[in-house]
Amino acid sequence: MNRVPALLRKYGIRLSKRTGQPHVVHSDILSRMVDHAQVSGRDHVLEIGAGIGNLTQLLAERAGKVIAVEQDKKLFQALKEQLKGCTNVDLIHANVLRIELPRFNKVVANLPYSISSDITFKLLERSFELAVLMYQREFARRLVAPPGSHDYGRLTVNVYYRARVELLEEIPPTAFIPRPKVSSTIVRLRPRDPPFTVTDEELFFDVVRALFQHRRQRVRNALYHSFNEVFPKARSKPERRKMIDETIPKELANSRVMDLPPERLGTIANCIASSPRNLPV
Repeated sequence: MNRVPALLRKYGIRLSKRTGQPHVVHSDILSRMVDHAQVSGRDHVLEIGAGIGNLTQLLAERAGKVIAVEQDKKLFQALKEQLKGCTNVDLIHANVLRIELPRFNKVVANLPYSISSDITFKLLERSFELAVLMYQREFARRLVAPPGSHDYGRLTVNVYYRARVELLEEIPPTAFIPRPKVSSTIVRLRPRDPPFTVTDEELFFDVVRALFQHRRQRVRNALYHSFNEVFPKARSKPERRKMIDETIPKELANSRVMDLPPERLGTIANCIASSPRNLPV
């Protein structure tokens, strides 16, 4: 249980909350993460933010290959020493957001809090079986928030479009060093085909981004205030109103953005895709 503090002292590493990646000191929690991912010898597992390798070693015992990414220089040096006997582990010293990821079919990681959103979307651009990830509890709740709730937003919609999400278990601050102020949640993501059809995927994500900039407003007003992000050619204010009113059915136009489920947001994007958006002004 207290292996992490001892290793940090050995390598002269002082963790700071500013790094956004508390280390789990309970080996049973890490073991459950590996179990949740059903890691076996056929798997190539990606770990992000490997730290000093406490989770990496557990993965190496079960996986065919582990790709462990760590950006911090001191942590990476400790990681190399701790794993020098593990022949099935590839270590990468890099910012995971700035590299081309190698082939993998599963992800197991205690993610740095500061990159939770960016790395989630980077992963969902790839093809893989499942990911078991540790997030801040508040972030995890946003992943599964129902329409109309405080936590429902762009993140919810974009992840729902790409993956099934399960909240597996909540982890208290006492399981980490340094101890964070908030609880964390272990989450399982399973990529899937989109559960509804959109005509233009890029436009759909643009529409979702534009709408949730004004999440409490009605769709008609939200699109008006974010007009240039969705419709490529600027128009006068009356023309903007007219185009929105002619493009979006009244029922949807008068709905609050935050009350609409992802499928209905897809309908809005499809209406815009079929509208004469590219006619000259």
